[in-house]
Amino acid sequence: MHVAPARAVDIDPAAAARIRLTYWWRHGRLPDLADPTAFTELVQWRKLHDRDPRLPVMADKAAMKEIVGDRLGRDWVVPMLWSGTALPDRPVGRGPMVVKARHGCNQNAFVHDDAGWRRAGRRAVRWVGVPYGRWLDEWLYTLIPRGILIEPFIGVDGALPVDYKFYVFGGHVTHVQVHLDRGGRHRWTVHDRKWIPMVRDAPVVTRPTALDAMIAAAEEMGRGFDFVRVDFYQPAARPLFGEMCFYPGSGLDPFDPPWLDAEMGRLWMAAARRRAAGRDGARDRVAA
Repeated sequence: MHVAPARAVDIDPAAAARIRLTYWWRHGRLPDLADPTAFTELVQWRKLHDRDPRLPVMADKAAMKEIVGDRLGRDWVVPMLWSGTALPDRPVGRGPMVVKARHGCNQNAFVHDDAGWRRAGRRAVRWVGVPYGRWLDEWLYTLIPRGILIEPFIGVDGALPVDYKFYVFGGHVTHVQVHLDRGGRHRWTVHDRKWIPMVRDAPVVTRPTALDAMIAAAEEMGRGFDFVRVDFYQPAARPLFGEMCFYPGSGLDPFDPPWLDAEMGRLWMAAARRRAAGRDGARDRVAA
């Protein structure tokens, strides 16, 4: 990498070998870990080298509720109904709810009845019992305390809310990845910050009414990082914070369109150079 991120560490040869193998398996080529330029390669570089102590805190789904409340306001936070390491025998509160792990990704269960609560309990035992982050060498997740939290279900009419994922480089949002129908025919597309689709035949997605507010919030939360993805929902009029992600797709998901991999890599490296030059201010802007 032309400009190394802050707090780099020496490489672990075994981890590097695993990362090369999994990257080749998903992308059909080996990553350049010595001088990465593509976004997916830079994610691998971060997994191997970057030990910024802020990362585990900012990816902790429980700890972030307080942080987001302080920085954005309490109305951005999905309430936490309960947290702990083992679910109670009976449901907490009434109505649909979401049970999720505080320390991992894609570990959630949607509860609508007693049977769903029992299924969530069995899954929660597995989530807490198995360390997360080791098999893909995602260092930051190994430092988040293992636990479970419960939130109210925020979808409308039983449908999961649209998931807006903001790519923030050097404190500046450049792209928005939109995930649709996550409970059914899951698909996603990418827009620029002006809501122009990056794919010609992409599904038509209505511009969210709170897009400008979400961009400003993502830039506030992403301030001080070369790159982070900040996720939001807008199930009603007001947007809600989702999570912050430092290893999107573990750098293993191909981009559509493919040229975005190189484009986002350029943006990441530009942000790193600005940070290294001491120009990583609250309002840094990276040319798109």
